[in-house]
Amino acid sequence: MYNLVLGAILFVSPWLFAFAGRIGGVDALLTGSLLVLVSVAAVVAFAEWEEWISLALGVWMIASPWLLGFAHTRAMHILIGVGCVVVYFSGLELWLIHYERPHHGGEAQTRIG
Repeated sequence: MYNLVLGAILFVSPWLFAFAGRIGGVDALLTGSLLVLVSVAAVVAFAEWEEWISLALGVWMIASPWLLGFAHTRAMHILIGVGCVVVYFSGLELWLIHYERPHHGGEAQTRIG
């Protein structure tokens, strides 16, 4: 659900922060719409691959200003900020999916009194 909100913010960011029409604006529009689509798919039926795609989109958001040539712009700051949050939450979700708590046999019962 958090990725849906972040994707929507990223989608409208070219108009909110006045960088529409440039390569950074196009990147924000496309990446934001992809993030929204993956998030909607995750809400409908959760699958692990959706988190992996979200993680990859977050990494792309962080790297794209240098790869596409719009470093040191307003779009760069927005994309990197949203990308860091997406990478954090997607990585956390993947870790929680794969993390298994150690089992302590019969000692896991709590004694009261």
